[in-house]
Amino acid sequence: MPPPSDIVKVAIEWPGANAQLMEIDQKKPLSSIIREVCDGWSLSGSEQFALRYADGPQLYITEQSRSEIKNGTILRLAISPARAARQLLDRIQSHGIDARLEALKELAKLSADPTFATEFISMEGIGTLARLVESGTHFGEMLAFTLTAFLELMDHGIVSWDLISLSFIKQIASYVNQPMVDVSILQRSLAILESMVLNSHSLYHRVAQEITVGQLIGHLQVSNQEIQTYAIALINALFLKAPEDRRQEEHTNPLDQRLTEMASTLAQKHLRSIILNHVIRGNRPIKAEMAHQLYVLQVLTFNLLEERMMTKMDPSDQAQRDIIFELRRIAFDGENDSSGTEKRKAMYTKDYKMLGFTNHVNPAMDFTQTPPGMLALDNMLYLAKLHQDTYIRIVLENSSREDKHECPFGRCAIELTRMLCEILQVGELPNEGCNDYHPMFFTHDRAWEEFFCVCIQLLNKTWKEMRATAEDFNKVMQVVREQITRTLAMKPSSLDQLKGKLRGLSYSEILRLRQSERMSQDDFQSPPIIELRERIQPEILELIKQQRLNRLCEGSCFRKLGNRRRQEKFWFCRLSLNHKVLHYGDLDESPQGEVPFELLTDKIPVSDIKSVVTGKDCPHMKEKSALKQNKEVLEQAFSILYDPDENLNFVAPNKYEYCIWTDGLCALLGREMGSDLTRSDLDTLISMEMKLRLLDLENITIPEAPPPVPKEPSTYNFTYNYG
Repeated sequence: MPPPSDIVKVAIEWPGANAQLMEIDQKKPLSSIIREVCDGWSLSGSEQFALRYADGPQLYITEQSRSEIKNGTILRLAISPARAARQLLDRIQSHGIDARLEALKELAKLSADPTFATEFISMEGIGTLARLVESGTHFGEMLAFTLTAFLELMDHGIVSWDLISLSFIKQIASYVNQPMVDVSILQRSLAILESMVLNSHSLYHRVAQEITVGQLIGHLQVSNQEIQTYAIALINALFLKAPEDRRQEEHTNPLDQRLTEMASTLAQKHLRSIILNHVIRGNRPIKAEMAHQLYVLQVLTFNLLEERMMTKMDPSDQAQRDIIFELRRIAFDGENDSSGTEKRKAMYTKDYKMLGFTNHVNPAMDFTQTPPGMLALDNMLYLAKLHQDTYIRIVLENSSREDKHECPFGRCAIELTRMLCEILQVGELPNEGCNDYHPMFFTHDRAWEEFFCVCIQLLNKTWKEMRATAEDFNKVMQVVREQITRTLAMKPSSLDQLKGKLRGLSYSEILRLRQSERMSQDDFQSPPIIELRERIQPEILELIKQQRLNRLCEGSCFRKLGNRRRQEKFWFCRLSLNHKVLHYGDLDESPQGEVPFELLTDKIPVSDIKSVVTGKDCPHMKEKSALKQNKEVLEQAFSILYDPDENLNFVAPNKYEYCIWTDGLCALLGREMGSDLTRSDLDTLISMEMKLRLLDLENITIPEAPPPVPKEPSTYNFTYNYG
């Protein structure tokens, strides 16, 4: 008699028959179980049948996946994957249009199943679909289902994209280039081209020859945000895979250039303007996937700066030295003053000191550190040429101050450039799942340089407000970093709005904010207060614990990350109200509100949970932890390990949900909650509770007689609610 853990109670359906209630012995071969099921309905040839899930994606059950079957699961007896693949392959080549359409519709659904896909591909199914597309005889729904099936099959990674023919690429590109095409066909065509570019170096060149930015700009001007998202995703893919010589053009943003040349400034301005007006400032809210693609576009744009950021200045290069000379000339010689150049040569060292360079004799040496390398010099020259009055004012203003209070422009510009590169992560690959784009960077053709110009003025202003000296340089830079990061977190929509918000974050305001945020730490250090804090802490921890468990009972939606982000697949997990069972299951779309327990077909008894692991210790992260682009996913990954040697893997949609779930699971298992969110909540709530209790004590009125009965500090009934 096998132990109970090896027995799973399920219901099995077959069209036109009553369902069978069975106890499946997980130690028995799957073929034996299928034979028993077939015998129950007097079906011969059990090898021609298989089991599939009746709900959700309805995947086939294999020896490898059978361990995922849970008690109460509803299964369905179906024809085997090989038999289904053969039948569909024959039907999609039939002459009857209706029969072919139904076959392609079913194929599009089944192709997401890896077991079926393996069988269909082994029968040269992908080649058949490719020929159907190349023939140009399929239109409307039939073509849409064909492209869907093709994309699903290719996404399994069973065959290489390099095998795709040029005629197929041309046909897919023609759907993108057509002015009027069905939305579903256009979506799938854009997705196929994106996958080609991302998965094959050779196909990048072929796709880039077929697609111009003009066609993609047209798709950004439509009202369908899904189409806009696919179009920007294709631009990002082409940009990401473009050879370095096509991406790196001085002072050129290739996002908006012809995709085969990456060179047209006119196209650049046009594309940025289209994205700003039709996407960012459109009349529809930005969805998560669009926000991600805009973030990727932003990252790839800033990564164009990496080459200059990592290029050291060559002190012997006269052309580079001339740039420094130009900075000096603009600041001190005036626009047309050439006659005095020779006379001023002896004063160059003094001038370079007034410009704030560390090396007064040879300022070229200041640009030999990377980062920021030559990028700092580029920024300084941009300021001097395009914002000349501001540049001259900053330089002359500081040169007229006392030596100890002058703000060294050169040193500040170099350090500020390095800081901005760190804040905007120049040179880093985009993080999967990150949506942190800034609208203001899409409002100007030279957004990076303009951002620097705003920030260098902020630095000069903050230096004056702090009455800083050279010894205070690092302190000033810390304050400026805080001013910039706090302002970026507000997501200003334009550079003018950035300036306004930075004006509101003066040095005195930063001090006030710091003081306010430190209040809970600084104002409660006396022994009686510390003792009161220790008395309150268990109550607050219990409050936070209950809040976390309540959030788990409400549940959260998680996205399944695959090869294509826009092929949204979701699953939902929530804790039972008695805190004894975790319910979870797949969803067709992101839910609006709470998901009923009845729709969540799988469950894990809390008593079976052995531990919760995070980050690189998660089973689904062990192979990805070394990849740079998976850093953020790694930081938001966690897994539940439960008997017998099973795991349920999560990637939280954001850091907040990650903290809520890891803390809640720790609370559920009786372990310490240790996230940053819990520590922050604990400090905040304890401070609030202490202030209220101290306020109660201050408001006690002591009568003359009789002597007052000692009053216990009141307990504040605080309901902590996360929006």
